[in-house]
Amino acid sequence: MDKNFKYLPRRSACNEAVQVVVRCRPMNEKEIANGHICVIEVVSSRGVIEISHPKDSSKDSKKMFTFDAVYDWNSRQEDLYEESIRPLVSSVLDGFNGTIFAYGQTGTGKTYTMEGPKNDPSQKGIIPKSFEQIFNYISRSSNMQYLVRASYLEIYQEDIRDLLNKDPSKHLELREKPEIGVYVKDLSSFVCKSMNEIEHVMVVGNMNRSIGATNMNEHSSRSHAIFVVTIEMGATEASVKKLIRVGKLNLVDLAGSERQSKTGASGARLKEASKINLSLSALGNVISALVDGKTTHIPYRDSKLTRILQDSLGGNSKTVMVANIGPASYNYDESLTTLRYANRAKNIKNKPRVNEDPKDALLRQYQQEIARLKVLLAEKHKIVEMRAQAQNQKKERESKKTQPTPDIPSDITEEELKRKIMNGEIIISPEMNQKLIEEIERKKQEVIRERKETEKLQAQLMFMESKLLSGGKNIVDHTNEQQRALELRKQEIAERKKREVEMRQKLEIQEANSMEFRETFTNLKQEAEVKTRKLKKLFSKLQATKLEMNDLTEEFNRDRRELELTQNDILR
Repeated sequence: MDKNFKYLPRRSACNEAVQVVVRCRPMNEKEIANGHICVIEVVSSRGVIEISHPKDSSKDSKKMFTFDAVYDWNSRQEDLYEESIRPLVSSVLDGFNGTIFAYGQTGTGKTYTMEGPKNDPSQKGIIPKSFEQIFNYISRSSNMQYLVRASYLEIYQEDIRDLLNKDPSKHLELREKPEIGVYVKDLSSFVCKSMNEIEHVMVVGNMNRSIGATNMNEHSSRSHAIFVVTIEMGATEASVKKLIRVGKLNLVDLAGSERQSKTGASGARLKEASKINLSLSALGNVISALVDGKTTHIPYRDSKLTRILQDSLGGNSKTVMVANIGPASYNYDESLTTLRYANRAKNIKNKPRVNEDPKDALLRQYQQEIARLKVLLAEKHKIVEMRAQAQNQKKERESKKTQPTPDIPSDITEEELKRKIMNGEIIISPEMNQKLIEEIERKKQEVIRERKETEKLQAQLMFMESKLLSGGKNIVDHTNEQQRALELRKQEIAERKKREVEMRQKLEIQEANSMEFRETFTNLKQEAEVKTRKLKKLFSKLQATKLEMNDLTEEFNRDRRELELTQNDILR
């Protein structure tokens, strides 16, 4: 293959685990005023989250979870994006599918993490930062064409709505095809040529999104929202085999998991919460089935959410899950549930692959239409030239057959002839005058018609070409190189930090496993003392495991009771 096409990576040859990161928000004023304490400890250097029981802060009661990365309340939006999100968006720009979804209790900062505050550009969230990365990458690329499309949908009470439709309350249906998988029928898609355009699409969609106030959050998201960015790319040089690759980025803001007793939900809000909890329960069941090696059936069809995210969980996608938790003792149960949920998700294995030449790629259709319009324009120009040449030849033949009158020179132009007739410099018969006027008018109309057709074709061509993005326009190469070097440096730092966390986690496991092999004893009494300490430690672990099992049983029973109440509410 041509060296200019080297930007395209190899197909992924092995399974890849879902990357799970956890972010903890700061205590809010209400929690501090009510006297709640912080029960979360974040150890970023080890990728560890520790949660303590509010009524028992002893070391044995602490539960520890290890993740790919963890972020405390002092972390910045930029840190999270550069370390955990940027590599995934880069993969999408290479033709992979990618999914980023935020999960957690209501009021833990999911929407803040995904979108950021609207009035503070310095705290942009994952979605606007990913737009920035995509269009910056396109602007600096060379010998490539891109087509960027955006769609925005929400799942509200198990109904799929198009947030970009003139009638957002209209319900859409899910369909499935072997070649493209699960898709939403009649979902609108807008071609975006700049970051401003795609941000405008998101703003319009957010205006149609379902939100409402609960005791947990004044602006609680009452639906799951999925913003889909489709990036089609292909080489422009004729020497390169013109493969089309398509990357799809799913940006998912899940509605908050919540206990109805805490949210104070009633009426419509209670029904919304019931549907939210049912779909999140289905998502939990899918995650549990995926990590359970004995399960052969994965219940993707239990909810609309899990069907849409089917590729993202165990399928053709690179996936990052951002689990959001609150630090207050008041939310201990919910935070623990989220951590367990996230801990299971990190064991899911996906099978990402590059999407080459999909049948539904619009870029190929656009390129073919542009080529067709260029051929038509060339033919139009050729026809005009041939017609002008034929007219000249016709004039020559007629001039040979009939000698011009002495008053009219044979080499005079039509415009000059018309001017001289009007000025009285040449006198011709009324019949000849009328014939001449009609001939001039006919030719004038032909010229106007040809010009209009040509202008229409040129307008169509410009419109089609404007939808395709190409890099390298009005950009200084030196600035590009500096920007690339800066981004590469940032990526290297993020990867080094990630490797350090992984190494620490591996070392801790190895040290724990090799402790007994390193110990030597001088007498039996010393050996007995060491083994007694080990026995106590193992017994403590056993008790902790039993306690964990009891907690899980209680949580399961509590969730079952919640679901039963939800089902009863729905059936009323």
